[in-house]
Amino acid sequence: MRLDHQKIGFIGFGNMGQAIAEGWLQSNHIQAKQLYASARNQKRLKENTDRLGITAIESNQKLVEIVDIVIVAVKPYQIKEIFEPMKEILKDKIVISLAVNVLFSDFENLLHKGTQHLSTLPNTPVAIREGIVLFESTHSLMPETLIFVTELFELLGQVEIIPTEQMGIAGLISGSAPAFVDMFIESLGDAAVKHGLDRQTAYKLISQMISGTGKLQLATEKHPGELKDAITSPSGTTIKGVSALEKNNFRGSLIEAVDAILPES
Repeated sequence: MRLDHQKIGFIGFGNMGQAIAEGWLQSNHIQAKQLYASARNQKRLKENTDRLGITAIESNQKLVEIVDIVIVAVKPYQIKEIFEPMKEILKDKIVISLAVNVLFSDFENLLHKGTQHLSTLPNTPVAIREGIVLFESTHSLMPETLIFVTELFELLGQVEIIPTEQMGIAGLISGSAPAFVDMFIESLGDAAVKHGLDRQTAYKLISQMISGTGKLQLATEKHPGELKDAITSPSGTTIKGVSALEKNNFRGSLIEAVDAILPES
């Protein structure tokens, strides 16, 4: 299987579908002529596909007939309704789901036995090829198909294979937590503006700081506490800020945010 020979179709073309398409097009390994999309809102679909130069298809069934790989990018509650009338033609396709909490066992019940399918969870930085794409460890892809699909999604960033029982928490950390980071950027930006820095410069510095800090931890594999300790000197400015965060339950607030989404954990 070659990347430049496959036709890829999105059933649903909202924010995540568009982010993935943008990332693939930026990679220069996937061309606009290989990408197709269908969606209920035809006007919005046409606007979004025209912006990227890809082909809008008027129906899900026609899209599935055309493509080799079907990207399921709709809300979880819509999947059964969409798939039921297309089981027969889907059995010869590669089905890749982006739907939250719809996993291997769910698709086994929705599709004909033997259909190749994989559940994934990407995050929005795939749009700039700096994303994380989680693959559920249980799937029905043939070995050569898994290699190909991995190469396809590695164009968008880092691919991680996650056990089924951990997809919820892993998806939260990589997919929902960016919203927490955006709140951190915004709040720290407000503090910078309060003390005289213009907002545009503040956001630029904060975002680069977060990017660099993350890459430093990945490169060194040091415990985050060790990296923190390296810049908190006795009686220094940084430790005073760390102390204020601790006093205001910074760590506890993050843990509670995760608990609010996954209360059963």
